[in-house]
Amino acid sequence: QVQLVEAGGGLVQAGGSLRLSCAASGLTFSTYTVGWFRQAPGKEREFVAAIRSTGGTTFYADSVKGRFTINRDNAQNTVYLQMNSLKPEDTAVYYCAARSGFPITIFRAMSYDSWGQGTQVTVSS
Repeated sequence: QVQLVEAGGGLVQAGGSLRLSCAASGLTFSTYTVGWFRQAPGKEREFVAAIRSTGGTTFYADSVKGRFTINRDNAQNTVYLQMNSLKPEDTAVYYCAARSGFPITIFRAMSYDSWGQGTQVTVSS
């Protein structure tokens, strides 16, 4: 059974940084594409970033491009999301998600079939 566990959320001032991690188990991690999504109160879940199963190609939402970096350590079965220059509008619950192979619609939540429980990120102004 696939299990994803996020960690690293917290409270930070605007302009600060956080590093989220997503530890995976129960899967051949190197063959999975992993994405990060976030959901703010009253809003729909939105795509943040993703990294392909092979080659490490990365994808970012325009709203985080240049500020967030996604990378993976297949030896540790972990994906990281480094978040710099945080803004109050980045406040949300952040979820990691995974699926085998490479989904064509990598930006859509429905493309992923395994999800973590989420970690809260709060950015104060």
